[in-house]
Amino acid sequence: MSDDLFEGTPSSSGDYDSSSIEVLEGLEPVRRRPGMYIGGTDDRALHHLAAEVLDNAMDEAVAGHATRIEVSLEEGNRLSIADNGRGIPVDEHPKFPGKSTLEVILSTLHSGGKFSGKAYATSGGLHGVGVSVVNALSSHTRVEVARDKQLYAQEFSKGQTLGPIEKLGATPNRRGTTVTFTPDSEIFGDRQFKPARLFKLARSKAYLFAGVEIRWKCAPGLVSDDVPAEATFKFPGGLADHLAEQIGERECVTAQPFTGRQDFADDQGRVEWAVAWPLWSEGSTSWYCNTVPTPDGGTHEQGVRAALTKGLRAFGDLTGTKKAKDISADDVMTGAEVMLSVFIRDPQFQSQTKDRLTSPEAARLVENAVRDHFDHFLTDNMERGKALLGQVMERMDERLRRKQEREIKRKTATSAKKLRLPGKLTDCSGETDAETELFIVEGDSAGGSAKQARNRKTQAILPIRGKILNVASASADKIRANAEIADLGLALGCGTRKDCNPDNLRYDRIIIMTDADVDGAHIATLLMTFFFQEMTEVVRKGHLFLAQPPLYRLTAGKESRYARDDAHRAELEATVFKGKKVEVGRFKGLGEMNPAQLRETTMDPETRSLVRITLPPEFEDRAAVTRLVDELMGRNPEHRFNFIQNRAGEVDREMIDA
Repeated sequence: MSDDLFEGTPSSSGDYDSSSIEVLEGLEPVRRRPGMYIGGTDDRALHHLAAEVLDNAMDEAVAGHATRIEVSLEEGNRLSIADNGRGIPVDEHPKFPGKSTLEVILSTLHSGGKFSGKAYATSGGLHGVGVSVVNALSSHTRVEVARDKQLYAQEFSKGQTLGPIEKLGATPNRRGTTVTFTPDSEIFGDRQFKPARLFKLARSKAYLFAGVEIRWKCAPGLVSDDVPAEATFKFPGGLADHLAEQIGERECVTAQPFTGRQDFADDQGRVEWAVAWPLWSEGSTSWYCNTVPTPDGGTHEQGVRAALTKGLRAFGDLTGTKKAKDISADDVMTGAEVMLSVFIRDPQFQSQTKDRLTSPEAARLVENAVRDHFDHFLTDNMERGKALLGQVMERMDERLRRKQEREIKRKTATSAKKLRLPGKLTDCSGETDAETELFIVEGDSAGGSAKQARNRKTQAILPIRGKILNVASASADKIRANAEIADLGLALGCGTRKDCNPDNLRYDRIIIMTDADVDGAHIATLLMTFFFQEMTEVVRKGHLFLAQPPLYRLTAGKESRYARDDAHRAELEATVFKGKKVEVGRFKGLGEMNPAQLRETTMDPETRSLVRITLPPEFEDRAAVTRLVDELMGRNPEHRFNFIQNRAGEVDREMIDA
């Protein structure tokens, strides 16, 4: 069964009737809107194709059917990934007479062996769109299957089948699936696979499953100092080996890192972790689910944070350190090298690109599994436990000292200088150890809902009226005279331009919370422009965030889910609500959400999702960002016109159609 996408297009008469409806069949929706499936058409999306195919091979290994995977990068931007697993079935599919199962899987969305859980207990591929999307977005794809000692092959181009499956003859010493593909330049332009990025991806997968051997091959013309022509990865110690390599010669608080593995009860999966606390380090985190990287963390991250935090608090109580009750998760995680890999059934991700795990049960499963081992890690060697507790409490003391300084400044501002705070600011009390947040919302309606939904102790609300001044195209005098900007500056208390000092910021987080529509995005853009130009150091220090309010509420029976955008809605309808009659409610604005909904989806730290706005390493040169902001937001419209003309080919079709 093919997925059909209906799009309205103008008829010749300008009327909207049946002739205006275009039906996209098969894999054509993928080519029209790649952003819905791989997040765009940039370098990250290009390499996501490789990850999708490699994930399928890893699923065979994790399921116990494959022991070896080969990744070969060839000239001409051609990539080949092979495993020695069972091989994709090649017999005729019962629901598609005349088509092999291989062809159905490669040319039909939402087809695969991972829906029922019969073929795979845990898997990285979930929605049956991975390899078919790769096929749709490739100029040429060839799949070879060695199954039952026979070799089969079938070829495709841009999602279309080039011919029937071929039986190539006996192959007694070969088994498994080989997928070779070339990304389509019509979709990705002149972008090429980066050998170093693929090499790192292959290596990381070997760490995530100790039983697999991954072999790397690279064409001679693509070899560099960082990328060899051939390599073999196999790490019996799993994440522990990875952590040891990453730590290197750095001295750590504990001589032995905290590492381990644990199966969940009732065959619900398993978890593996490796954590170390270097003495001098900014630290790093690596999160995985079913061998898929989840760079934005998620519920499995929440589980390990809770386990480590509660474990150290309990150890402090055991050793008579009463102040340990004030330890926060950030005290434990700051500066730590943390790696976590979880395998669970039917995981839920925030999007098709799987950047964030949202499965609620993962937090509980991981916390329970890790906590018991961490308690033993601390108590088996009391000196080790005390050393770690002491280090974490030093961070706690520093955090509380900074918080106390901010509270003094806040109390000073609200008492001695009360008249200088904007009247429409609904401030937080600050009488708590939790971090404080200022939500900048659009209009009184959204402000009213936010005030009822907030945590009064930690969350402040500042409504602004409409679209604030575009500071990139305004004079200094006009900026100073603008009432909205003046109120924002008074509320934050950290100064602007050369006088901006993030240490004087009255809140830990500044959260831009606008409607999930085009106008809301415009207001958020204007606010981000303001912060970059007027409070650059606040952005650089990571204090600025974007809230992620939902656009839709989907309900089927007693089950409800929220969708951030059209792509997320389509994903939920194809997975969670597949085959169900769904009622869809669209939020026209934050003011239309009742306080409970706004709290659950957008404001509660336990359930919300935030996007941190900061400057990536390649843009640390402020001049480069200033030029970009000037092009997009400055006074000269020709700059914007030229930018649009030069970058039009990179824009996601989904955005154009919307």
